[in-house]
Amino acid sequence: MARGTARRLARAGALSAALVGAAGLLAACGAADSGAGDVVGQGFVSGDGSVQQWEPDERGDVVVVEGTSFEGDEVSTADWLGDVVVLNTWYAGCAPCRAEAPDLVALADDRAADGVHLLGINTEDDAGTALAFQRTFEVSYPSIEDRSGQVVAGLSGVVPLQAVPSTVVLDAEGRVAARVVGQVAGSTLDGIVDDVLRDQVRERLSG
Repeated sequence: MARGTARRLARAGALSAALVGAAGLLAACGAADSGAGDVVGQGFVSGDGSVQQWEPDERGDVVVVEGTSFEGDEVSTADWLGDVVVLNTWYAGCAPCRAEAPDLVALADDRAADGVHLLGINTEDDAGTALAFQRTFEVSYPSIEDRSGQVVAGLSGVVPLQAVPSTVVLDAEGRVAARVVGQVAGSTLDGIVDDVLRDQVRERLSG
């Protein structure tokens, strides 16, 4: 068995109890609720919180996500190369998105000193609705508007983002290191970020 496959299976086993226990909370919003699934042409797959991680030597090309935040600022993940980036798809009327929002805010605030950046990708809302959501949950990181689905469609060429919410973690080189399809638990995402940061340190030392 390949090293990367063995590592993913081991992590899946470690996470299985937590994912089963939280299964009722990990459903994602369907294609009827968001246009993202229709844009990528893949149909709706219910997000169950499943986690997939890739070893550094299994990761693909650099991914760049960019757009205009709801505050009117231009945002590009290219500006964060060298740091870990967490991308999260959401919209205000999505119950799992609201449920995971406090954990995402906590991660953004707690891990900023580690060079971790968060970027939301909103698939549904106008600026007023999105900004109201951000005020309600005291969101400290930017989100870009993607009602056309073009950003999500671009990501679907790298990972199959078929449900909202979904979360993607980019490593310091801008490559996809992990994804969670469906609502992500704060402890799970924190552990993924730790893994990516450790990989970054190992690569730096070995280089």
